[in-house]
Amino acid sequence: MNTHNPPPSQKQLLLLAVSFLTRIPVTLNFEVSTTALNQASRYFALVGVLLAGILSLGYLVFSYFFPASISVALVMALGLILTGAFHEDGLADVWDGFGGGWKVEDKLTIMKDSRLGTYGAAALIIVLLIKFQSLVVLSESLNLLLIALLLGQSLSRIVATSLIADMDYVSHDATSKVKPVAMYLSTESYQILLATGGAVILFAWLFSVLSIWHIFTVILVLTITRFILIHWFKKQLSGYTGDCLGAAQQIAELAVYLTLVSML
Repeated sequence: MNTHNPPPSQKQLLLLAVSFLTRIPVTLNFEVSTTALNQASRYFALVGVLLAGILSLGYLVFSYFFPASISVALVMALGLILTGAFHEDGLADVWDGFGGGWKVEDKLTIMKDSRLGTYGAAALIIVLLIKFQSLVVLSESLNLLLIALLLGQSLSRIVATSLIADMDYVSHDATSKVKPVAMYLSTESYQILLATGGAVILFAWLFSVLSIWHIFTVILVLTITRFILIHWFKKQLSGYTGDCLGAAQQIAELAVYLTLVSML
């Protein structure tokens, strides 16, 4: 055991969260461990806030030159570049595994396969298409679009990360090369995660066209979505994998946009 390396600071944990969830270049001048990744998960929602800020700025720039629909498409492309399609990859793997496997072992084997199958491709197309159309509709109000990006990017990561606290991690076989994933969420990390969400919700209420009823409806829909995701993952795998968390983020983000569109 190396006693000379101090535990990472909160700033270092935030940088690790940025490095883990995005392709944004950061310098990690400390030893990255499973423990550090578990602790960094407390800042996953804050990374969502960062992404929302960049995407919002991108939309403002794009919309100066292009119509709303093209600007939205460019924003989505920017999001894929920033995250390396990290969560979209998880979504595709989950649908391929759940759709193509009968036993848990078969599903996990399919999910580890780097090739994209029919179920995964269909899920990606549908999710991206609905996301695009929803954001185009929301872009009729600039304020609403920017707040939707903030809520979608941050709250969806709270939903996904919170699953770690209520589900068991499903281990892959020891010979496989799997994506790293946080497997433990401490009480302190959970509190920071929820506090971030609370700050985002308060900001959305104070500085947007959304009423308290709109905010409450979004929270209710995400709560129901989280319950469904837990039931789905437990039924399919008796737990979660990193791919499941990616899928949960995408589904929760889409739930935010659809909820806001339905209340226009």
